[in-house]
Amino acid sequence: MRVISGNYRKMALKSLSMDTTRPTTDKIKESLFNMIGPYFNGEHVLDLYSGSGALAIEAVSRGAEYAVCVEKYYPAMKIIQENIRLTKDEQKFVTLKLTAKKALLQLAQNEERFDLVFLDPPYAKQTILHDIDQLLDLGLLAQEAAVICETDKDVDLPEEIQTLRRIRSQVYGITKVSIYRNEA
Repeated sequence: MRVISGNYRKMALKSLSMDTTRPTTDKIKESLFNMIGPYFNGEHVLDLYSGSGALAIEAVSRGAEYAVCVEKYYPAMKIIQENIRLTKDEQKFVTLKLTAKKALLQLAQNEERFDLVFLDPPYAKQTILHDIDQLLDLGLLAQEAAVICETDKDVDLPEEIQTLRRIRSQVYGITKVSIYRNEA
């Protein structure tokens, strides 16, 4: 696993060797970033089920201002922190060892607003819709924010979720990427 483009291009990233996380493959990551825009200009990023931190690191590498990586599993959090140290830009990242629900509540208390959110939960069908509702209800999404959902190819998410409208959906092998835009 590596960073595809930007300031950290070709940097090798670590991931857990166990089946507890499911890292986004380089092929899917490259396609995903081509769909949402290959480069950024100061965006605030939330990677809610961070795993290895690869998506957040890729976004910062491509110009996002900072990223929040949320992970409840301690071994995965250690990997995220190691990968962030490799960037030599630790000040551009915040790590939260919390459940998604607790992290969202804390971020709302801190009055955070995100331009880009990655949702790749381990049990996508059960939590993605709830996570999106919570993001919207807590006011965590900036106007025109993009929410990127990574699910099993058989998971069908709705075209609209409150103020979010699906703008793109693409299947890559067993994975489906669905991109929503906030139209609030």
